[in-house]
Amino acid sequence: MATVELLFSALPNHVRTARLVAAAVARRAGVDEAVLDEVRLAVGEACSRAVGLHLSNNVSAPVRVVLVEDEKKFSIEVADEVAHRPTGPRRDEHGGPGAVTPGEAVAEDEDEMGLAVISGLVDDVEVSADETGGRIRMSWPTTPDALLS
Repeated sequence: MATVELLFSALPNHVRTARLVAAAVARRAGVDEAVLDEVRLAVGEACSRAVGLHLSNNVSAPVRVVLVEDEKKFSIEVADEVAHRPTGPRRDEHGGPGAVTPGEAVAEDEDEMGLAVISGLVDDVEVSADETGGRIRMSWPTTPDALLS
């Protein structure tokens, strides 16, 4: 099992580099050429989401991308270090339903749209988030024959 880890400052211009690295490692791992555009797009969307979360929450930690080449699959994890709220209805300081500000509503809509794009591109995707950060794990099958050519 080969692993590549990429850490980059949460700046939009580094997302392109992450996409290029992901595509190169996916190709070497044996991901079908026809799927490489999907890998690039999904990684770009996941990294853009993480960068946006870092910037909007003033998190200075780097975005982390881990690429893992297994025998039968290639997987990517994109992680942010933004503390995510528990899901469920919002509550105000008195325990009642909480109001959503217009800025929060727009950010949540963009976040959901990004996750929908990723889900449309990747068959095997898992999204998780907690107080330590969020993670998007994606994987694609590999073709052993591709490694021989």
